[in-house]
Amino acid sequence: MTSLNEADRQFALHPFTNLSGHQADGPFIIEKGDGVYVWDDQGNRLLEGMAGLWCTSLGFNEQRLIDAAAKQFAQLPYSHMFTHRSTPPAIELSKRLVEMAPEGIGKAFFVNSGSEAVDTAVKMAWYYNNALGRTAKKTIIARLRGYHGVTVAAGSLTGLPYAQDGFDLPAIPVMHVETPHHYRHAEQGESEEAYASRLAQSLDDQIMKAGADTIAAFIAEPVMGAGGVVIPPKTYFEKVQAVLKKHDILFIADEVICGFGRTGNTWGSDTYNIQPDIMTCAKQLSSAYLPIGAVLVSDHLYDTFQDYSDKLGVFGTGTTYGGHPVSAAVALETLNIYESDNIFSHVKARAPHFKERVQALQNHPLVGQARSVGLIGAIELVADKSTKEQYPAEQKMAAKVMAAARKRNLILRATPGDSVAFCPPLIINDDQIDEMFDAVADALNDVHSSL
Repeated sequence: MTSLNEADRQFALHPFTNLSGHQADGPFIIEKGDGVYVWDDQGNRLLEGMAGLWCTSLGFNEQRLIDAAAKQFAQLPYSHMFTHRSTPPAIELSKRLVEMAPEGIGKAFFVNSGSEAVDTAVKMAWYYNNALGRTAKKTIIARLRGYHGVTVAAGSLTGLPYAQDGFDLPAIPVMHVETPHHYRHAEQGESEEAYASRLAQSLDDQIMKAGADTIAAFIAEPVMGAGGVVIPPKTYFEKVQAVLKKHDILFIADEVICGFGRTGNTWGSDTYNIQPDIMTCAKQLSSAYLPIGAVLVSDHLYDTFQDYSDKLGVFGTGTTYGGHPVSAAVALETLNIYESDNIFSHVKARAPHFKERVQALQNHPLVGQARSVGLIGAIELVADKSTKEQYPAEQKMAAKVMAAARKRNLILRATPGDSVAFCPPLIINDDQIDEMFDAVADALNDVHSSL
């Protein structure tokens, strides 16, 4: 009989994987989950310190979500939203998302993933400007180390080489601007506010050089996730938004990771005073139990869309599974649980202890900076704390810590900039936070002692 490990290597092509390494080592197989824990095929219980891929907010056995899916499957397993059609779950979910969104957001458009949401947001920015006769406004400003997905448009915006190398990306007009990472890029003695002012001025200069009439939108994650959990410096988004408003450039808030309580508020936009024209969300929208994402659109954009669709005859975009009734029903029940179980308040209550444990890691010889907000954080590894010098890339220090943590029954993620990320399910408690960071400390010691 062929083992699962052997079958996987024979037939599965894995994303974000070194394919030769996979053929040699085989897959890490997860068989079941319960709360914040998962079990591999060897029977090991591991604390899922990344909530899967920043997404399984309610843990791995929430019965209410299982029941919501089963009920909707039995009632209506599929319908679509093309040509005026809808379903009760999609209608109710639209209403709930708009009610939760920042002021000025008036419509929800459903997709199947964060990448699709970002692609759609780009199309909407182009559509909006074309409707106004501003057909040259096509460039999207993104940020180095920003992560927005891997489809053709979203991958073009992602400011990480591994998502673009070999794929002829960027394939759309993109301008990548500085990463707002105070620890790594601020000048000696420069405050967060002064650094934010410098970044905003640089953005203004680059827009002026390119021509504001060529730029459609600026896209940003409130907290950069896959780029290393980079937390914006104080006043950064207020100053950036002033520049965008001056040049009549749309703001797309990519809330795929930050949305639904991750930073302690409903949206990362709430945490950082962002007033977006367009928002993208996915991941925690359904606690990752089923694929679903959404693009939330401001009223002033929708009014323009409506007029332009009259002229063209149709708003000609959408996907077969966008607003799938079962996914929508599970997402709706996820929002119900967030409300009934006070999940966002739980995040705020846990955040101080989480931060205390993250900050304590800064005392470790390998750690240059420890950073967190809400229940997301990271440590940045350095060879020299005083100079912030990093280890040579070929040493893959973050990957070594990630591997050491797995041996300690903890799943973490190595991210760019030699950072190690933490993003547990939102339901984690203080004892589990301690369990998590005790294992992180042990993993750091294991790596340090091996140098």
